[in-house]
Amino acid sequence: MTILKRLSVVLLAAGESRRMGELNKLTLPVDGVPMLRRTAMMLSNYGRAEGCGFAEVVVVTGHQQREAVEQLSGLPTLIAHNSDYADGQMSSVLCGLRALSQPVDGVMVCLSDLPLLDLEDLRTIHQAFTRAQKPILVPTFEGQRGNPIVLAFEQVEEIISTGRNLGCKHLIEREPERVTTLEMPNDHVVVDMDTPDNYKSVQARIAKKSITHLVDAV
Repeated sequence: MTILKRLSVVLLAAGESRRMGELNKLTLPVDGVPMLRRTAMMLSNYGRAEGCGFAEVVVVTGHQQREAVEQLSGLPTLIAHNSDYADGQMSSVLCGLRALSQPVDGVMVCLSDLPLLDLEDLRTIHQAFTRAQKPILVPTFEGQRGNPIVLAFEQVEEIISTGRNLGCKHLIEREPERVTTLEMPNDHVVVDMDTPDNYKSVQARIAKKSITHLVDAV
């Protein structure tokens, strides 16, 4: 049996959700659970049965911090507030990486608005990173780059020391020698909730087949 590499997670939850209009997408319910809490629950529960869960889950807050913290109540997560969240996603990535404290082999950088992502998807990505010979793993679906990505810890140190964006969407083309792409069996890594239309589409899919059982309550 292959021993999985030890990972921590940085969960990005600092954005202003501008494309959703007046709504904060991370507070919207998905199958009865607010989006941010749903994702944080799943990450916190991952691997419990197998003993291969994440060493720590750091949630980066920013916009509407109070509402985000309320959603995380009772969950085994660490909160890192990014006061510079308006500077863009990379500032939140750096904030989260700097807050990590556990010795690990790599770090998964995850978006909060991946409503279809489930435990099996996480397991598939984790196993692929363990086998990978390159330091960055990017999941894809039908060639489209998805999330979450995984960075070997030496890449994390480079990001912190240089501020370099190793998660940028053009990295696969520019530096293929660093990147393993993982073609996923479903579109969960590319479905997000940026707009009201995205949200309606997600709600329709969830209504047809609930995946709450993959996000056991904490």
